[in-house]
Amino acid sequence: MHISNSQQVDIFSDDQRQLHYAELCNALYERELASLSQQKLADISLLQRKIAGLRHHVKRAAYSLLQHQSPLQVDVHNASWQAKQAAKCMANNYAPEKTQAWFTHHTQIGCTIAIHVKQLGSEHIELDSIDRIEIHNHKVHTNKFGWFTLDGEFAEQDVKQTDVLNLRLLKPTKAIFTAACCGHRWDHKSKGQQRALSLRELLLSLSINWKTYR
Repeated sequence: MHISNSQQVDIFSDDQRQLHYAELCNALYERELASLSQQKLADISLLQRKIAGLRHHVKRAAYSLLQHQSPLQVDVHNASWQAKQAAKCMANNYAPEKTQAWFTHHTQIGCTIAIHVKQLGSEHIELDSIDRIEIHNHKVHTNKFGWFTLDGEFAEQDVKQTDVLNLRLLKPTKAIFTAACCGHRWDHKSKGQQRALSLRELLLSLSINWKTYR
């Protein structure tokens, strides 16, 4: 049976896609299981639920990484996004009035946002999502970090946490999301080692509609 060149390309493409899918799944399993092994969970049933749901989330993330329309490149060996890193963290170009204007008009429950995290001489931008909105109080609540004012200031009452962490809600831009998705990190005003995203963050990165950001 004769196979045309176009058919051979299609078959090769399918094989490559399946291979990449398998590599992504393996990388995600290894990373997430290593993370779970380090967590101190008093409730064994919680750990069981996390492990039980892992298969579904890993397959979803791996499939979406291959399908998602993004300006970023996918590293199938590490299950990560890749893009050129800026010399300095762009989150330091903070404009509170622009941040407030954006969140006043565009924020909604479930939307993916970015948090600037400074800790012990290191800084990075981390993905989170909004789960509560109080426009009358000019505040939003993020799933991991808690309350922020609409102009980006951290608004939790836990003073001990703010002594260790300096957190700020950022106005979303293409550059901000690129740094967050790729795990870019800066140490002492220079580029640091790339941070591996958790499976939760990776799934959040897949919800970004890049066409809406410049």
